[in-house]
Amino acid sequence: MHETVFERLAPDPVLVAESLAGSRHAVFWLEDAPGARHPHLSGDLAADLVVVGGGYTGLWTAIRAKERDPGRRVVVLEARTIGWAASGRNGGFVEASLTHGEANGQRRWPEELDRLDELGAENLDAIEEAVERYGLDCDFERTGTLTVALEPHELEWIAGPSTADSIYLDHAAVQSELASPTYLAGRWDTRSTALVHPGKLAGELARVAAELGVELFERSLVRSIDAGVVRTDRGSVRAARIALATNAFPSLLKRNRLMTVPVYDYVLMTEPLTDAQLDSIGWRHRQGLADQANQFHYYRLSADNRILFGGYDAVYHAGGRIRPAYEDRPASFQRLASHFFTTFPQLAGVRFSHRWAGVIDTSTRFCAFFGTARGGSVAYAAGFTGLGVAATRFAAEVMLDQLEGLTTERTRLRMVRERPLPFPPEPAASIGIQLTRLSLDRADHNQGRRNALLRTLDALGLGFDS
Repeated sequence: MHETVFERLAPDPVLVAESLAGSRHAVFWLEDAPGARHPHLSGDLAADLVVVGGGYTGLWTAIRAKERDPGRRVVVLEARTIGWAASGRNGGFVEASLTHGEANGQRRWPEELDRLDELGAENLDAIEEAVERYGLDCDFERTGTLTVALEPHELEWIAGPSTADSIYLDHAAVQSELASPTYLAGRWDTRSTALVHPGKLAGELARVAAELGVELFERSLVRSIDAGVVRTDRGSVRAARIALATNAFPSLLKRNRLMTVPVYDYVLMTEPLTDAQLDSIGWRHRQGLADQANQFHYYRLSADNRILFGGYDAVYHAGGRIRPAYEDRPASFQRLASHFFTTFPQLAGVRFSHRWAGVIDTSTRFCAFFGTARGGSVAYAAGFTGLGVAATRFAAEVMLDQLEGLTTERTRLRMVRERPLPFPPEPAASIGIQLTRLSLDRADHNQGRRNALLRTLDALGLGFDS
């Protein structure tokens, strides 16, 4: 089998161990921006709209609901604290794509893809406009994404002439942009991605929601929905409309229990780079970075010039369980650190300050799905599969359209109307997911060639291409 660049150029294990020695198992974004705290729900309320989930999806839904109708009473119920889960743990890539990339959208909704791309760009523009209008202090930078080829077979995937918003970089050009011995070429999509501080974004969205009159409750785990009443252990909210924004956590609707699986993603954050260290790699345009393997990495600079380096391992635990113990996985952090120094050997000696993990709500179509229940009084969006920072705002618009009984361009989209195939129940889910992971790794070691299992999944519309 073909060795990957991370195997051919692997650094000294002692260097890897030393880089992790002082790291803390904590989420940098949440430590750096803890945000304001909100009371728990106590007693019974009545509202026009109750939103379950205090991450990006829930917060955008609450904000857009108040912007559409300032007079309606909106309540948000969060089981832990605002932005505690995926919204506070992600890489901060605000991607325009609503379909988890061009290839996924082309395979599933080719007749809609041009318009879906336009809607995604409009959605990203609307987020940027909200940042300016509300003065969101979230380190927003619209720097785009630089996608790099690390293996010869990947070169054709980014080939093609440059355009105004998509610049092809040959070997010399990509090395001038960002110096790494692993890069063969690259493509810089200059407008399709912004970067944010995830923790600050969650906190600022909560601030805006509260200023618009939304009532926010933390530490208020919803146990059930029954006849328009959302119940927690210490209270309830009666509402004509309910929006579910629970991400990877078990759905409150039985019909959605097999629609997503929780997959753990692992992340490292370095200490701030010195000016000399930053000069040694370049990165003057501060793009988000991603490679093209099935087991891919994503990385970016923070406002204080730390490097976030994540991805590659995507770990599913049998039974679809979500547990704190799964978040500290030494093997994944060691692998990421090794790959980091393979990518940037000139940064030998840099230490990692933080290591953490988060759960991705993976769906079989690799992007969000939508729907309604209980006679149209409940709407839901889930399955973002790791590309949801921007798509959550689009999801909020879809859910509000559905709850208001509106027929809009969004609700007419086949992408919105269709549900993905569910995952099989256990133990078939565990067996299938592990076999798929092994097959993806094998493809990365075999010049991208997909085996019979992956080709079958492709034919069934089950994705698994990244």
